[in-house]
Amino acid sequence: MPRINLLPWREVERRERKLHFMVALGGATVAAIVVTFIVYLSFSSMIDAQMRRNDLLRGDIKVLDREIAEINDLETEKQSFIARMEIIEKLQRSRPEIVHLFDTIARTVPPGVYLTSVKQKGTHLRFAGVAQSSTRVSQFMRNIDSSRWLEDPALEIVQAQRNGSLASTFVLDADAVNPKSGGSDDGTQIDAGPVQRVARRGD
Repeated sequence: MPRINLLPWREVERRERKLHFMVALGGATVAAIVVTFIVYLSFSSMIDAQMRRNDLLRGDIKVLDREIAEINDLETEKQSFIARMEIIEKLQRSRPEIVHLFDTIARTVPPGVYLTSVKQKGTHLRFAGVAQSSTRVSQFMRNIDSSRWLEDPALEIVQAQRNGSLASTFVLDADAVNPKSGGSDDGTQIDAGPVQRVARRGD
């Protein structure tokens, strides 16, 4: 029976399979490299797009910051304007009060009392003057107590003059008030006799 040697055929088939495997491996490698490159380009494009968006957002944020600063400046100016308006309105409302206050001061000063100065700080008033006697100063304090526009008289200083006369200098504090009923002070009962003018010491 003849023998057939199959080794060359098997060797050829093995070489072909190995060649096919190497070709397939090379193709897979090339495909992987191509896919990796495509993915890299895709991510690079996405990163560049995101960077451009970030730059755009930063520019918009700077614009918004400037607009917010301008709005804050306008708000500050608005508050300052409102404060000035409130001061003006308060002064306009206080004009009748000032008239009533000075009228009340003139009415509360009894005969024999002369005011040399009247100072106001807020609602606090300080009277300085000369009185013929301490009794006149007491009458002045009682008149302030009876007034609707003045209250809480407090005598700080009263002393006789050194020239031998009976006159006394005094400093007296009081608080200005605004009665709820408003109106003039004509109805206030003050034992002041004739209305005494607020005068300088030489009058």
